[in-house]
Amino acid sequence: MPPTSILIVEDERIIALGIQKRLVNLGYTVSGLAASGAEAVRKATELRPNLVLMDIRLEGDIDGIEAAACIRRQLDLPVVYLTANSDPDTLRLAKITEPFGYILKPYDDRDLQTAIEMALYKHEMERRLRENERWLAATLGSIGDGVIATDEVGRVRFMNGLAEKLTGWPAAEAQGRPVVEVFPIVSERTREPVTNPAMEALLTHQAAALADGTALVRRDGSELSIDDSAAPICDATGRIAGAVLVFRDVTERRHLEERLRQSQKMEAIGRLAGGVAHDFNNIMTVIAGFSELLLSGALSPAETREYLQNVKTASERASALTRQILAFSRKQVLLPCVLNLNTLLRDTDGMVRRLIGSHIEFVTATDPNLGSVMADPTQITQVVMNLALNARDAMPGGGRLAIRTDDVRAGTQILGLPPGRYAMLEMTDTGCGMTDAIRAKICEPFFTTKGLGEGTGLGLSTVYGIVRQSGGDIEVVSAVGRGSTFRAYFPVIESPVTAVGADAPASPDRGTETILVVDDDAGVRLVITILLAQKGYTVIEADSGAKALELLDRHVGLIPLLVTDIVMPGMSGGELAQKVVALRPGIKVLFVSGYSENVSVECGLAKATAKLLSKPFTADSLSRVVRDLLDQPVDVSEGSA
Repeated sequence: MPPTSILIVEDERIIALGIQKRLVNLGYTVSGLAASGAEAVRKATELRPNLVLMDIRLEGDIDGIEAAACIRRQLDLPVVYLTANSDPDTLRLAKITEPFGYILKPYDDRDLQTAIEMALYKHEMERRLRENERWLAATLGSIGDGVIATDEVGRVRFMNGLAEKLTGWPAAEAQGRPVVEVFPIVSERTREPVTNPAMEALLTHQAAALADGTALVRRDGSELSIDDSAAPICDATGRIAGAVLVFRDVTERRHLEERLRQSQKMEAIGRLAGGVAHDFNNIMTVIAGFSELLLSGALSPAETREYLQNVKTASERASALTRQILAFSRKQVLLPCVLNLNTLLRDTDGMVRRLIGSHIEFVTATDPNLGSVMADPTQITQVVMNLALNARDAMPGGGRLAIRTDDVRAGTQILGLPPGRYAMLEMTDTGCGMTDAIRAKICEPFFTTKGLGEGTGLGLSTVYGIVRQSGGDIEVVSAVGRGSTFRAYFPVIESPVTAVGADAPASPDRGTETILVVDDDAGVRLVITILLAQKGYTVIEADSGAKALELLDRHVGLIPLLVTDIVMPGMSGGELAQKVVALRPGIKVLFVSGYSENVSVECGLAKATAKLLSKPFTADSLSRVVRDLLDQPVDVSEGSA
């Protein structure tokens, strides 16, 4: 290793030569002598010594302090002052240049050598420190995460380039500011502020992480979906000296996940649509084929009746299939009735099989002695579909889904229910199962084991609400790796009333009243008109809400009943009913439709100021509902349908 080279800056020649001799005797090399500040800067630039011995008082425009500052700034060379001046002003000025040593004349060789070696060592340590800092900065700048480091009270000390970009704060401006100001975060769902992980790490002395669904509010007010973690920084003594926060923008990942979910959803819908199309094509083949035979005119009366019965049966199958689809999409108006869970499972069997896929074995076992319950078939179908879909998600690689019913006669309480007779619906899968912590929360509103934007996850808050509204309760048994079992208990109706829409004993269903019929479908309107006219009613028909109001305005006689479709262009049946009731207080309303999202319709049904007849319907059911409505006492206080 070559000896250390030193540049001597001394304006007195004899002193400079004396210093040179002493340095050579100590084993150093003197690269040159300079007598002024300007010459010192020039020779330091040319010779690039390892160290500069600098006198403070120099002749010329640049003194030793200015020359040292220039050399330090431009060449990064260590400077040791060698001077006889030690007054406070000189020391203050000298400190500004950050010298590596300060030797007062007179001195001995040991003092000189010690100052030189310490200066060289300090300079080497500074060089290594700067190199490490550059290496660390390059490393932090190249990673795909934003990094913010704070001091022990949460003030920003460091930000890498990506952190600057993501937060919108330049590192120079963020320096010294509270991290909660530079890195403000909120819940994407509630919009409430979220505890900063860096501050949590400083407080708890432990690593902290953000919950899913957290957004970073950037300096310009825009937001980013983020994922992050933080950890405390400890010094050599174990004292918390700060925290480091690592975060990333997950917006694009969320978009990709959403596209994947949408793709999977479309695949499921496609599978469902294919099955529905298959069933409807079979039904329409029956209807079309027998219709052509009937139109041929070559049939006997007995054959005509038989074929018409086949057409009617096919239409009933189409009606049942439509109700299943509407139940799945939650588009059906909800009306409770007496039903048997075995019948419901039989009707939904095909739909469940198509939804869960062929990779999952599906079996059912029903109790023939199962009692009837009072519930909305649409809601209970939703329970079955929801649980089946969740079971499918728990078995991505395949498995077994078993549905069972059982007539339970309990002498003691079942869950929170009183002793009695219950119809039990049980669904068991062989999926991944749940931990106790998750199982304890699955019925909480908005709880989900899935990420932001994936809906309600398990959806069991809805299932729980439906079961509870039906007077029952639900229990869950599950273990990780052992699948899950859901049991819903519904109180049995010991003395069943007649189910909604079921056949009832014959009663007078004729009349002479005037009825306003509104439906945008000409075929449906014609059928209703003919059926009512056959029963003796006078029918005024309209193809839209606006036409109905016009006819109502021109008609001077009494119109005690409005029969209207719900879903119509321009003006919905719900809006029309409100206008008609306002014009003709006391008029009854019968909604005839397959589904509804109309708030006024649902409100009217809930207040019993209107009735609903689901399409398709029979002539008997139409005439019976119309007669029941007309025979009800008139309540002119009813303000809306």
